[in-house]
Amino acid sequence: MAYSFLHTAHHVGSKLAVYPVESQGSLAHAPRQNRTIFALIIINKAGGLVYNKNFHDGLNQISTNDYLVLAGTFHGVHAITARLNPLKGLPQATKDASAANSRPDPPSGLESLESENFRMQCFNTLTGTKFLLFTDTTQTNGDITMKKIYDLYADYVMKNPFYSLEMPIRCEIFDRKLLSYIREINNR
Repeated sequence: MAYSFLHTAHHVGSKLAVYPVESQGSLAHAPRQNRTIFALIIINKAGGLVYNKNFHDGLNQISTNDYLVLAGTFHGVHAITARLNPLKGLPQATKDASAANSRPDPPSGLESLESENFRMQCFNTLTGTKFLLFTDTTQTNGDITMKKIYDLYADYVMKNPFYSLEMPIRCEIFDRKLLSYIREINNR
């Protein structure tokens, strides 16, 4: 059974925030789907795949080469979309008056992609590392989930003295903590 969503939009500062709202018609009697996190991919600032993990048994398995292609393709699309509006949200008068004094926020690029089967959210760090989270379309609070995943990454990968920046992540404690957190979400 398909779910339909209406979207409400609110201006928050210079950003447009879109919030899904369940429509009144078919959702009133529809059974709730499990809110599931399917996979996580981490891409370094050069577009290389440094981490991938599936959290759902029912997913089609893709090859390592396909993951590498996915990471590189997303990196390119993200770079292009960040260039589409490099001076976002600043009115012309503000741009002229403060051009010498300050810079606008850096462009963000592609942040979310939704299909009828999944939602992909991207969190781009200040260093250029990208976290791609693939979830069910009914999954809520993706930003909170991403923040927790980033906190785990910062605590167990970046503080690991044996980890080399921009290299594949091979950290057993990060895997354990991440898996524990995702299981907690998927079993709700």
